[in-house]
Amino acid sequence: MPHPIAFTTTGVAPEAFSPTEGRILRGNPQQQAWNHYTDPTGQFSAGIWQGEPGAWRVLYDPHEEEFCVLLEGRMTLTADDGTAQSFHAGDAFVVPGGFSGVWENHTRVRKHYAIMALQKKNET
Repeated sequence: MPHPIAFTTTGVAPEAFSPTEGRILRGNPQQQAWNHYTDPTGQFSAGIWQGEPGAWRVLYDPHEEEFCVLLEGRMTLTADDGTAQSFHAGDAFVVPGGFSGVWENHTRVRKHYAIMALQKKNET
């Protein structure tokens, strides 16, 4: 029987990573994620993410949607058309599928995330 899952970093090993070198625009944006849940299909995941200051290019798959709630820090998302939106601790936002632009952490950022990444069905 499924049960609710609490988000704590206790007992969950973080995964450390950084954007690929060609996507980093400035800084050394080292990142960690504590993934607390992945559904049986592998299409939905949720947990805690933390990133250090820096800026890097992002490209979300057309079928990848992310809901974020900032727990700590300040950051800006700038779309390829130049539209920028800034967020700080306490803000919630969605990054829609197909978003392309720059993710910039002005400070260390920590967030809750929930990502739905649908597998594209084969079209025949």
